[in-house]
This record gives sequence, structure tokens and C-alpha cells, in this order.
Amino acid sequence: MESVSDYYSAIQLRADRWSALREVTASLAREAPSKIPAKLRGRAEDLFESLSLIEPYWAFPGMAAFDHLRRQMNHNSYEDLAFSVHRVTRALTTGAYRRRHIPLERENTEQEEHDDEALQSLEMRALTKPYFEVLIVDNVSDPQERWLKSNVLNMRRAEDPFIYEAVVVPSLEDALIAVLFNHNIQAIVVRPGLVLKSTLDNEILTKYLNRAGSPDIFANMSPEDYGPELCRLVQRVRPELDAYLVTERSVEDIAGMDLGICRRVFYNQEDFLELHLNILRGVAARNKTPFFTALVEYSKQPTGVFHAMPISRGKSITRSHWIQDMGAFYGPNIFLAETSATSGGLDSLLEPHGPIKEAQELASRAFGSKQTFFATNGTSTCNKIVVQALVRPGDIVLVDRDCHKSHHYGLVLAGAEVVYLDSYPLNEYSMYGAVPLREIKLQLLKLRAAGKLHRVRMLLLTNCTFDGLVYNVDRVMEECLAIKPDLVFLWDEAWFAFARFSPTYRQRTAMRCANNLRKRLKTEEQADAYKKQQKKLQDAPDDVWLKTRLVAPPHGRIRVYATQSTHKTLTSLRQGSMIHVSDQDFKGEVEQSFHEAYMTHTSTSPNYQIIASLDVGRRQVELEGFEFVQRQIEAAMSMRRAITSHPQLRKYFKVLTAGDMIPNEYRQSGVTSYYDTEQGWTDMWDCWEQDDFVLDATRVTLAVGGTGWDGDTFKTDVLMDKYGIQINKTSRNTVLFMTNIGTTRSSVAYLIEVLVEIANDLDDLLDDASKMERLAFEKRVKNLTENYPPLPDFSRFHDAFRPDDVTSEGDIRTAYYLSYDAANCDYLELDGSLKAAMDAGQELVSASFIIPYPPGFPILVPGQVISREILAFMRALDVNEIHGYRADLGLRVFTADALASVPRALPKMAAK
Repeated sequence: MESVSDYYSAIQLRADRWSALREVTASLAREAPSKIPAKLRGRAEDLFESLSLIEPYWAFPGMAAFDHLRRQMNHNSYEDLAFSVHRVTRALTTGAYRRRHIPLERENTEQEEHDDEALQSLEMRALTKPYFEVLIVDNVSDPQERWLKSNVLNMRRAEDPFIYEAVVVPSLEDALIAVLFNHNIQAIVVRPGLVLKSTLDNEILTKYLNRAGSPDIFANMSPEDYGPELCRLVQRVRPELDAYLVTERSVEDIAGMDLGICRRVFYNQEDFLELHLNILRGVAARNKTPFFTALVEYSKQPTGVFHAMPISRGKSITRSHWIQDMGAFYGPNIFLAETSATSGGLDSLLEPHGPIKEAQELASRAFGSKQTFFATNGTSTCNKIVVQALVRPGDIVLVDRDCHKSHHYGLVLAGAEVVYLDSYPLNEYSMYGAVPLREIKLQLLKLRAAGKLHRVRMLLLTNCTFDGLVYNVDRVMEECLAIKPDLVFLWDEAWFAFARFSPTYRQRTAMRCANNLRKRLKTEEQADAYKKQQKKLQDAPDDVWLKTRLVAPPHGRIRVYATQSTHKTLTSLRQGSMIHVSDQDFKGEVEQSFHEAYMTHTSTSPNYQIIASLDVGRRQVELEGFEFVQRQIEAAMSMRRAITSHPQLRKYFKVLTAGDMIPNEYRQSGVTSYYDTEQGWTDMWDCWEQDDFVLDATRVTLAVGGTGWDGDTFKTDVLMDKYGIQINKTSRNTVLFMTNIGTTRSSVAYLIEVLVEIANDLDDLLDDASKMERLAFEKRVKNLTENYPPLPDFSRFHDAFRPDDVTSEGDIRTAYYLSYDAANCDYLELDGSLKAAMDAGQELVSASFIIPYPPGFPILVPGQVISREILAFMRALDVNEIHGYRADLGLRVFTADALASVPRALPKMAAK
């Protein structure tokens, strides 16, 4: 039996233990009672012992049923045991326990299993009442526990919209483990009898407990404070849950306390009906989908359409003789809900006052923002909205050079003076990392020294990057605020919307860090720390500031924006995105300009299906985001382990680890890999708490240079064309596999099978290869794994687009529009006239954005000087797609006369 250390997740451990127990008990049932192998029975006993540490945290099958199974084992009733274990395992696999009671006796089993199959259809499942579990925390005896559960059960009514079962645990520690382990829990009832310590001791459960908080916080705590403290701790790890505190303390004692996620306090009473109704009301508040519900109701109304959209109600399709296949493919509902109306119970995205407004407010609650706005044309538009709303012509914006192209175009539209920040390079894998905090601080300090800090408006960073590198968001914002207290932060979280719903990942999301910083800046401890540090830094040179971990001032303003591609990582139709805002000055300074920018970039005909999917996607993550994200991480970890530990795959492939993608100086925890074949799993929590950068485990970068194929060929010719496996990102010698909340263990298993088949085919190919064929293969491998072109840094803006020579900001807007006049531009061939001009000492300036795919971001922007390093990189590129570059003409550059005609760039407007 595999050890606990072989598992990253207790949920995966539980599922595998039940499956193993089903196989073992089936084998026991086939043996004659007198000939049971001792080893087989011993394995069954080990599995029961392992599950006994896990099952107390789940309502199904429940400890009473679990103890019944153990009695069957002790009485050698192997056939009955095998049947009962089969029923439990099947119910866990199919989710049947969510829909009905699961008897463990042999009665009506054929009909029940037939019913289970019927309920697997989407239509039938949509008609069943959702199921969840309620955690009751109280140190009670077995009879008292049965009494509690019985009272909960007796409160059920036919008109209840949900079904729930109770799980009872005795201690604060058990409660923390339960909410981190059992994804079915939606509400917690904290009663006065809870104790502190758990009586269970298990390696993987201890790991879960460590994520909730330091044990030191309990050292001097009195038992009467355990309940309120539990509510606060649960808010830290699963803020979407509802808690209900039953207490014997006075109103005065409770009134001033921080009760975390507690929705209501009950004073020393056993009013189970009132508690039951509050639990249902709390879950119903998260289950609500105002716009999706309004759209469903609208689609049921008989309407006559004398407006736009012939496709509305499906009329143009049902009357057609030629496009009936479209109607058959999509079904009727999508057309019944397709409309341009904003009345009839619907709403306007541009000026929401009804269900869209309410849906956005619910999304704001779910993602921890102060305001949230929906977008139906992707995060590219969200980025432009935020930049245009906040940045004025002449404002200086610091931006990572390898960010999404929408930011660059947004800065052009806003007329920003751009300071490009260089990420650390990963030359070996032809990709960039992320921007070190030292680089950000250095640029801010240079601008301060030049007297330009008042013009610095925004820091724009991508979190997480396409390749999965995640910033220490809290530290970046705090140290930057210590230099520029009113700096605006825009975090592009296009690939990070799911992070809010993992306790580990959440601590590096923009909204969570903004809320934490806002609270921290108000504390006396923060004020004292800032005052002491400022005394030490008085008259200190910039290099001291660079080396010091800076403390944000109490007067700092928290101004944080996050843009998210909901459709990329959560449930939404394509282009469904959100803008999340936590800006203390939004109401007084930004709201009107934000509204204008939103109007500028948002269609007057937004797609209602996308808006409805955003609404439903928010409902999903509030109720089961914790479960789905946990399973997503599990799938990625399983993939990492399978590839890393497979000897055949290691011959040709390598999973890149944090040690490969993050230099040592940015990994303070010392963690190099999440999985090691000798040591097993490393808990991510430590590095996610302290490191400058961490690696998102759900993004598995696979080095494929050992196969002799470059990343793009491996993606297209091998994975997609031969095996039907779709991926997105590649580099010169890597491919990126991303798990999401829809990834299953079966999908991972198929991928591993495919990689093994590819490795076996390569073995066969090399076995049969001639000497020359083998030499050619080795040459291709060496070229991909050893002979890699160095990645160029941002060179600089040409002097025509810079206000001075002191700092590096450039006027990208002027350069961009200068190229609109064809007379200002010329085309030079990379290996011909362009190289010759550079050899002759001529300074060449790009007139276009040049964006190769991969890596998918500009290596040249309008107004940027073309360096020899950039030229060498472009010549070494072996990709088929380079936006902005014309193979038939060459690279577009500015003429010398055009550059001479540009007056020295000056700031258009000084920020206040």
C-alpha cells in the first residue's frame, strides 16, 4: 500500500483507499472463509485503519456506517462486507449519496443502480435538489451526537431548496481540518462545547492544519474564545462559507469582537428551526444568479420581435430550408434567450440597475473586491478600460515588457510615458521569468531622483505569467508604496481567476493583498514600524533603499485593480471577463473616468449568454470553487509525479521545477521542486508565504528538446495532429500543459499514455536508425538543449521619443502614430539591408510592434531602438508566426528624416 507521503491531497488519498478497499473486500468474498490469506486480510485492516483517520470529516458514509463495515470485517462476513463497500464506493464515485439515502443492505439494488444511471443525465441532475454538508463543532458524547443529527434531520421540509447532512467534530483543530478537507461543507455551526486539540494524528491531516494558522495563536487563549477564533480562522482559509456561533457569553462581550465569517450569533438556545432556516438562507444567497435567472424567465415569455436580431427566438433558423443544422446543433434555448432587449426583466450592461447590477455585486463579494465589472469581449478590453480610466497623457507607467499586447496598445491610446521593466531571462528554455522587485524599486528611485515621482501613475504587472510565475503581491505593493504612497497597481490576472478559491493561492491575489494591506496600514504596529524605518533611511543613498525591505506608510492609498479572464480558468463562455477594483479613491477620483472608458470599449450589444455564464460561474465558485480548484491542483501534481518518476519519460522529457524557472535568490524558502522521487511531496505553503516568486503548480512546463522536436512542432505535428491533445503555449524547446477546473484524472492518464508511446516510438526509431540518422538526431537535440540564443532585454526608446537622457520613459503614442504616414517608414530585410545598416553604424528604430508567437509579447515596440541582441534573437527565431513582421518586405523602421522631424518629447500633462 502506498504511503501517505505518496499523495499530495487527502481527497485523492480517500478516493484511492476506498477503491482499494473495494478490490480487497471483493477478493475476500471470493475466498473460502477457512482459506483467507493473512496478507489479504491484513491489507483490508490497514485500509480500514487509514480510512478511520479520514472518515470522521465526512457525512457520507458516516462513522456509524463505517463502524458497521468494520464489524462485518471482524465477524468475517466477507460477502456482506464486499457488497456494502461496493455500494459506498459506487455512491462516492457517482455522487448518488447527494440524491438519496444509500442503504448498505441487499434490497432493491438493481432498481437503485438503474436510477443512478438515469440521474447521470444533465437534465435529471438539474432537477434534483443540491446537496451540501453542515459542520457542527461541539465536544459531545455519541448519544448527544445522534441527538444533534436527529434534530437537524427533523428540520427538513418538502419545500426546502437544498438537502444537507451534518458532520460533528469535537475540536477547533478538527474543524479546521474538516473545512480544508471536506469540500461538501457549506456552513459551520460553532457550539460552546468545542475543545482545542484533535485526538487524531495523521501526517497529511497535519499538513492541512498548518495552512490554517500558527499553533502559537492558541497559547494564551481561553476556551470561551475558541469559537470566535475558529470563525476568524475559517475566514482566512475558506471565506465563502457561512458560520453560526452558539454562545453563552453576554451580548456585550460578543458585540465588539471580530467574528470572521459568522453570519449570526445564537445565544444559548436550541432553536433548530431558526438555525435550519438561516443555514438555507445563507447558501441560497450564494446560489442566487440574478441575471441568469432573469434570462431564463425572459426566454419563457411569448414575445413579438419588432427590433434587431432576426435570430432572436430562433425565427430566422426555424423558417429556413438551409440552416436547420445550426438549430439542431445548438438547440432552442440559446435562441430563445438571444435578444437585444434591456427591459422585460433584463438589464443594460452599460448602465446596469437590475439583475446585471446585482450579479456584479455578487461577483464583487465572491472575489473580495469593492467593485466588480463584467466584460463580454475579453480581458484585452478590460486592460484598456483600466489604463484609459486611470492614465492621462504624460503620466509615467511602469510595465513589464513581456506583458500581454493589450497593455501596450492601451498605453498608446492613453498617451502614457512608458518605462519598460525587464524580467529575468530563462535563456535555456527561451522564455522570460518575471520582474524582480529590485528592478521595480530601482526605476522608481531613479524617477524620484530626477524629480519625476509625481508623474508616476501606475505599476502594471502580470500575475501569474503565462508560464506560471506568481509574484509576492503583498510585498511588491508595500515596498512600492513606501516610495510612491499613491501608486496605482494594475495586476493582469488573466490566468489567475481561480486562485481566489484556494487557501494557498489566494494569499497572492490582488484583491486579497489589497484588503490585507488596507487593514494593516491602519494599525499602530505599522505606523511605528514605518516611523522607525524612516529615521534609519533619512538621507540614505538609493542603494540602501534597494537593499532594505521597505515598510509602507500609514498614509499610503490602496489603489488596486485586477483584470481576469474568467473564461480561461473558470466557468464562462469565451471572452467572459471581469474587472475587480479595490481603490480607496475610486469614488472621488476615478468613477466618472472609469465609466467613460467603460463606455468607450464596451459594445452596446453585449452578448447576454456571456453575461449569464459569468453569473453562473460566480455561483459555482462560491459553492464548489474550493473543491474544483483543489482537484485541478491534484491533477497537475499527479502529472508532475507521473512524468518525473517514469524512467522511460525521463529519457526524453523533463518537468521544469521552481528551481529551473526561479533563480535561487528569489526562493527564500529553498524549495526547488513540489515533487521529488526520493522525498515525495513538498508542501507549497511555505514557499507561497515567503518567496519573491513561486510557481503555479497547475502549469506544467515540459522540456521536449530531448525528443529532437522544437516546441511548436511537438505541439502541432505530434500532440494535436496525431493524438488530438490541445495545448497553447510553447517555447523553442518546451510545451506548456495547463490543468483547469475541468481537468480529470482520466485526462492526465491519457496524456501520460501518449508521452510513454512517444518515448517508446523514439526508442524504436533510434534502434533502427543508421549512423547518420542518429548523428542528425543528436545534432537536433544539442541545438535545442545547448545552443540557445540569449534573450534580449528592452534596449531603449530613441531620443526622439524621450523627454531627456536622465530616465528611460518613452512616448510610445507619438511613435505609434508617426508610422501612420507611410512616407515616414521603410522596410529592411533582416539578413540584408537591416544588418548592413547596423554594421555601418546607423541607429535603426522600429515603427511597429513586433510580436513573435511564441513567446507572444512584443520584442520591439514603436520608437524602440533595434539592438544587435534583438536582431540576433529574431534571426534565431524558428517560429511560423511573427505579428508586425512581413517576410516579403522585412522589418518596418522609421526613416532618418521622420525621426528628425519629431520635436523632443515633453510630458503632456503633469500629474497632481
